[in-house]
Amino acid sequence: MIILSIETSCDETSLALVEAKGGIKHPKFRVIENIVSSQISLHAPFGGVVPNIAKREHLKNLPVIFNRILKNPASKKIEAVAVTVGPGLEPALWTGVNFAKEVKLKLKTDSPKLKLVGVNHMEGHLYSFLLSQKTQLPVSDFKFSKTKTFPAIGLVVSGGHTILLLLKSLTEWKRLGETRDDAVGEAFDKVARMLGLPYPGGPEIEKAARKGDENSVLFPRPMMKDKNYDFSFSGLKTSVLYYIRDHEEQSKNKEFIEDVAASFQKAAVETLVYKSMRASKEYKAKSVILAGGVAANKYLRKSLSKAAFESGLNFFAPDMEFNTDNAAMIAAASYIQILKKKRRRIAAESNLTL
Repeated sequence: MIILSIETSCDETSLALVEAKGGIKHPKFRVIENIVSSQISLHAPFGGVVPNIAKREHLKNLPVIFNRILKNPASKKIEAVAVTVGPGLEPALWTGVNFAKEVKLKLKTDSPKLKLVGVNHMEGHLYSFLLSQKTQLPVSDFKFSKTKTFPAIGLVVSGGHTILLLLKSLTEWKRLGETRDDAVGEAFDKVARMLGLPYPGGPEIEKAARKGDENSVLFPRPMMKDKNYDFSFSGLKTSVLYYIRDHEEQSKNKEFIEDVAASFQKAAVETLVYKSMRASKEYKAKSVILAGGVAANKYLRKSLSKAAFESGLNFFAPDMEFNTDNAAMIAAASYIQILKKKRRRIAAESNLTL
């Protein structure tokens, strides 16, 4: 099956052509095209994404990227059009939804049975590890299979979400816990602003942390020892704020910024890893899956993969190109959804969750 997918949940305009096959037991994907147009430079002066600017750029970019996609011979064999319906910024989501409807009408004459599939953006992140078809550790030639992968613990981390899941299969999961306040990606962005680092903050924190001493400041690990699997990052963020305030004379010093960034990152990641591994032990997991935009953080990937390896577990994470918002992951999620015969309303749902 050839799937054309559309992603406009935030500030990346992305379209992809993906070949999917193998069914629910052995899904395999070949990414034919995955075009992403970023708007970071436009939103950077505002320190965050401005919904109306994002909408304007999506409207401008979608037809341009679509025309590039149509030049690929595989576009003649499209059997499904998949589009992100939520969660995300509602004005941005509607541009993708409306464009998908237009595309379906345009392509339907060639494919009368063409499907239009609404996709949960977070499911796209969750299934994005399938696009690479390999584990990071411990076995490099491991092939995805139900018997060797599940049950699995899934950690989905982004600017808007921090969710811990127990996956019994690709199609069956339950939520073990989530953040009670700031998502971890949001905390990274806010701490970056406190330190005077540019937008987007997550990559800038990671960059500064590489040169810092992660043991220089002992920031709290909120809720890490609680028996539940929920998270809280607002207290950690506030601790950083107070620490910077109490050391105002040093706050512009490069070494100070690097040390605070490294210490904050260590505190946040230790919390995520500890709870993920405790859940894997309690539920006798065979694998740990890391997904979401914050999965691009190499310190988190290294820490979680190392913990999984030491526990004898498989570790899955998407290739770097599939961590941030992209349409290829939406195609992967739509294929699983089609196989499940699950229908979703083709309308923007900004608060949609897993």
